[in-house]
Amino acid sequence: MATGILPANIAIIAVPVFTLLLGLLIGYLAQRSGYCSIGGFRDYTLFRHTRLLSGYLTLIFAAFAGYLLFWFLVPSSMEHFFWPLTSNPFSPVPGAPGGLNTAAYILFAIIPGFLVGFITVLLGGCPIRQTVMASEGSYKSAWFFIGMCIGSIIFALLVSGWVVTLMKSLGFGA
Repeated sequence: MATGILPANIAIIAVPVFTLLLGLLIGYLAQRSGYCSIGGFRDYTLFRHTRLLSGYLTLIFAAFAGYLLFWFLVPSSMEHFFWPLTSNPFSPVPGAPGGLNTAAYILFAIIPGFLVGFITVLLGGCPIRQTVMASEGSYKSAWFFIGMCIGSIIFALLVSGWVVTLMKSLGFGA
């Protein structure tokens, strides 16, 4: 396996520092532009306005480009970024936690995605917008952010193990 452009000892520090700086830049741009992914879909559906939606598409493109950049600089940090898609959706995903197959991870993307979308419509903005509004002093958004952090901890510690066990018992395991 190629070692990449950066030596391993520099890459260990460079990747997190670059990620932090990029996160600060994205946060700044989100605050200045009023970015909201849910608002982008809402505005396009209701009014055919594409300003917020173009920001969402730009963020997706930039994330993919960032992954390609990290993969180019430090291939070992993105070891399973390009995993081969097989014709069998029930084949295991290389390097994925839990030993689940492709179909299980597709379900894990679709079902929570709809739940997050539903909740953010009720709250009036996507998690990025709520985080930006919390940093601007909105108490409602601050409570959302605290709840999101607590919910993530509860899911990681308790629920994810149950979900993986359930998915394996339903035949989605490797």
